[in-house]
Amino acid sequence: MFQLFLRARAQNLLGDRRSDKRFKARSAERDADTDQARIAAIMAAIEAALQEAEREQAGLNRRVDDALARAAVTFGNGTDEYLEREPLDNHHQDLFAADISNGQRRLKELASTISHLKFVKAAMLTRFPDVKPPQLSN
Repeated sequence: MFQLFLRARAQNLLGDRRSDKRFKARSAERDADTDQARIAAIMAAIEAALQEAEREQAGLNRRVDDALARAAVTFGNGTDEYLEREPLDNHHQDLFAADISNGQRRLKELASTISHLKFVKAAMLTRFPDVKPPQLSN
């Protein structure tokens, strides 16, 4: 049984070589279109990530500014306000401070991420100048 398979395989192999079949490649236009589609997909992903990070940064920046304003209102304006402040007000100040600190930390991370994504986008545009960056809707 094994010999039959081996003989059939040998005949197929030799028959292919005898029939003068040539290797066929795709057309250059089709290859270029495939490459363009691949690069465009990468560019679209970079652009989407960049827009998402910028939207997050804008929203977080508004929320941190709001928390700063609310903290300023509860802080008071007396020179010795910190001496006579109620314990509940101290607690709220601590909460505001934690929220503001976390928000500012995240804003720094987002700024770094955005700059890295812009660098990657610029690198892609310089390496593949024929590919146009996609325009994503907001």
